[in-house]
Amino acid sequence: MLQNYLKIAFRNLLKNKRISAINIAGLAIGMATCLIIMLFVQHELSFDRYNEKADRMVRVVFQGMVGGERLNEAHVMPPVAQTLLAEFPEVQEATRLRQVGAPLITCEGKSLKNQDVAFVDVNFFEVFTLPLVQGDAKTALSQPNSVVISRAVAQKLFDNEDPISKVLTFKGWDNPHKITGVIDRVPDNSHFHFDLFTSMAGMPEAQQPSWMVSEFYTYLVLPEGYDHKKLEAKLPMVLDKYLSPQLEQAMGMTMAAFRKTGNDLGLYLQPLTDIHLHSDFAFDLAPHGDVRYVYIFGAIAVFMLLIAGINFMNLSTAGASKRAREVGVRKVMGSKKGDLVQQFLLESILMAMAGLVLALALVDLALPLFNQLAGKNLDLQLTASPWLLPGLVLFGLFTGVLAGSYPAFFLSAFHPGAVLKGSTAFTGSGRSIGLRSGLVVFQFFLSITLMVSTAVVYRQLQFIQQAKLGYDKDAVLVLPDLWVLGQNEAAFRQQIRQDPRVAGASYSGYLPAGASFNNNFFLYTGENQSQMVKTLRYDVDEQYIPTLGIQIAAGRNFLPEMTTDSSGIILNEAAARAFGWTNDVIGQTLTHSDNQGVKKTYRVIGMVQDFHFKSLHERISPLVMVQGGNSGAAILKVKTTDVSGLLSDLKNRWATFTAEEPFTYAFLDERIYETYQSERKTGAILGIFAGLTIFVACLGLFGLAIFTAEQRTKEIGVRKVLGATAASVVQLLSKDFLKLVLIAYLVACPVAWWVMDQWLQDFAYRTSIGWDVFAAAGLAAMGIAFLTVSFQSVRAALANPVKSLRSE
Repeated sequence: MLQNYLKIAFRNLLKNKRISAINIAGLAIGMATCLIIMLFVQHELSFDRYNEKADRMVRVVFQGMVGGERLNEAHVMPPVAQTLLAEFPEVQEATRLRQVGAPLITCEGKSLKNQDVAFVDVNFFEVFTLPLVQGDAKTALSQPNSVVISRAVAQKLFDNEDPISKVLTFKGWDNPHKITGVIDRVPDNSHFHFDLFTSMAGMPEAQQPSWMVSEFYTYLVLPEGYDHKKLEAKLPMVLDKYLSPQLEQAMGMTMAAFRKTGNDLGLYLQPLTDIHLHSDFAFDLAPHGDVRYVYIFGAIAVFMLLIAGINFMNLSTAGASKRAREVGVRKVMGSKKGDLVQQFLLESILMAMAGLVLALALVDLALPLFNQLAGKNLDLQLTASPWLLPGLVLFGLFTGVLAGSYPAFFLSAFHPGAVLKGSTAFTGSGRSIGLRSGLVVFQFFLSITLMVSTAVVYRQLQFIQQAKLGYDKDAVLVLPDLWVLGQNEAAFRQQIRQDPRVAGASYSGYLPAGASFNNNFFLYTGENQSQMVKTLRYDVDEQYIPTLGIQIAAGRNFLPEMTTDSSGIILNEAAARAFGWTNDVIGQTLTHSDNQGVKKTYRVIGMVQDFHFKSLHERISPLVMVQGGNSGAAILKVKTTDVSGLLSDLKNRWATFTAEEPFTYAFLDERIYETYQSERKTGAILGIFAGLTIFVACLGLFGLAIFTAEQRTKEIGVRKVLGATAASVVQLLSKDFLKLVLIAYLVACPVAWWVMDQWLQDFAYRTSIGWDVFAAAGLAAMGIAFLTVSFQSVRAALANPVKSLRSE
C-alpha cells in the first residue's frame, strides 16, 4: 500500500510541475527563514547559560532617584560582595569583576593591542564556568600580579610554547604579571568578553570600605530553587547599616532623611540569565539584546511557515477538481476516507521533505549574510548535536502535516457519485472559497504589516541622521589615545596646534557620541542638600565648546586668563531647569560634597543650549562642565580640503613618537552612526523578511491565478467571442484578488500603527508615523499583487478563444 501511495505521489508531483515547484519553493523559503530565526532566537536565549550555576546566579545592580534623575548602574561598591556574603547565609558565593580597558601588552619582544583586560576576584573561575586548560582554577589568581589568559592570546604571543610562568608587561601599570592559567575562550553567548583576567588580590581600590564609589560588577550564587526576591527585600537594611553613616559624613544627612526628600538609593538583584535581554543599565559590560526583537523575529518565523503552509492549502483545495475523479474511483473501488487522507498527507510530506532539503541549502547560503547583518556568528552544524538531524526531520514532517491536513480531509470528503457524474459543485463551494480568501487576506496582512514596520524603522533612522543634535558633528576628528604617547603628548599637541588644516582643537575624553568618559556629579544650591540634583560632569578645556560648535545661551565660555574659572561651572539648559532657574542663571552658586564630606563651591559663569550627548533614546538630562580636559584624548575640527593629507601627516608624526602603539582615529559622525547600529541592523533584517513574505505570498497568489484562469477557460473564450478586450479579461481575473489585498491592507494598517507606535516609545525623540507610510505600503502591495496575477491573466486573455471553447 505504501509503495502504491509513493508511486501515485511522485506521478502527481511530476504531472503538476509548476504547482509542485511553487509549493516546494514556498515551503523551502518558509522553512529556511524559520530555521535561521530559530538559530537566532536560540542564541539570544542561551546567553550566560553555559555557566553550570547560571540558574542560581544573580548580579547586584544599583538603582535610585536623585533630584528627579534616575540612577541605573550595572556596577556597585567595592564592599558589597563580602558584606552580602557575611550578612546573609543564603549567599553561598560572591565574586567581582572590574574592567580596565585594553592596555598595550608586551612579552619577550612581542606586543599585543586591543585585548580587553579585567580584574577579578580569586574565586572568579569557580563561580563562572570558564574551565582552565592549563593551571588550577582555585589558585591561579590567589597571588597579586597573576594573570589568566585565553588560548588565542597565548597563541599570538607564544605560538606553541608553554605560556605558564611567562611574564607580561602592561603599559602604564607598575608591576609585571605572571601567567598562571589559560582558558579556552569566553563563549560568544556571554554578557562579558575579556581576553585576560588579572588578580584583584592586592588591588587597593578593591579593598577600600567606601560605599560612595562603585565600578565593581558583583555576582552572587544562591541556593538551588531560592527566590532571589526574598534576598532583595533584605537589601535596604544593608544600605541603612553601611551606606547611611558614610552618606551622613559626606552630605550631612542620614539615609532616612535622604529618602524623605523624594530621593532614594537601592541595591537590586538581576538574574544572570536576564542580563542580555532584560537590561537597560548604564556602564554595562557589553551591548545587550532586546527581548522584544526575540518575540518579533520568533513571530515572523511562525508567520513565514504559516504563509508557506497557506499556499499549499490554497493550491491543493483550488486544484481539487483535477483530483476529484481519482477520489471517486478510489472510493468506488473500496478505499476508505482514512486511506485517502494518508495518501494526500504523504504527498504533502514528500513536498515538505523536498522543501526541507532545499531549505537547508538556502540556510547555508543565507547565514553569512544574516550573521553580517545581525552581528552574530550562527552556524547550522548538522553533526554538532545528536538530536539536530532527527529534529530537522521531525520539523519537515510537522510542516508537511500542518500544510497538508486540511487539503487531505477536503479532498477525501468528495462524494463519489457526484464526482463520477461530472459534478463540479464542490469546487466552488462557499466554504472552500471563503477559506481560501481568508488565507490570502492573512498572508497579505502579514506582508503589509512588515512593510509598514520596515518603513517606520527606516524613517526613524533618517530622523536620527537629520536631527539637530545641538553641536557640529561634521569634519570633527577624534583621537582617543593620546595618553599612550606619555611625555611626548605635549609635543604632539604642539604639532597639531600649528597645523593650518586644524581649525580648532580640544583635549577631553568626554564625547557626545560613542565611548566616552562618564561621571555622575551631585550638586545642590546653597546649603540645601535635600534639593540635590544628579548631573553628568564633563571636564573640558576652553576650546571644547567652540570646537564642537555648541551654542552659548547665556554668560560666557571658560577663559584661560581667568584663574577664578577653576571654580567656574557651565550648565546646560536642562540643568538650569532642574535647579529651578529660568532667567538669573549667571552668578548662581552650586555646592558639591565629595565622599569624605569635603565641599567645593562653583559659580555659574555660562549656560549652553541643550545638546544631545546621549542617544535619542534618552531625553537630554542635566549636564555641567568644569575646567579640566587634560585627559589624553583630542577633538579636532578640521578643514575638509585636505583631510586625507592631514590624517597621513598625523600618522607619520605619531610614528616618530612611538612605534609600539598604532595611530587610531574616528570621525564624530561615524561614532554617531555606530550608536544606532542595532536599529540599523533590525531595519535591514525586517526589510529582508518583508520581501520574503511578499514573495512567498505572491507565489501562492500566482498559483491561484493559474487555477482560476484554467477554471474559467470557457467563460473567457465566450467573452472574447462576444467582443471582450484583453484588458477587460485581465480586469475580470484580477479584481477578486485585489479585493482580498485591499481587505488585508485595511486590517493591517491599525495593527501596524499600534506595533510601531509601541516601538517608537523607546525613543525620547522620534518621528511621526505619517499617512504616506501606509499609502506607500498599500500601493506597493496592490501593485505587486496585480503584477503577479496579471502575468497569468494576460496569458489567458491573449489565448485563442476557439481553442479554449474546443477544449471544453
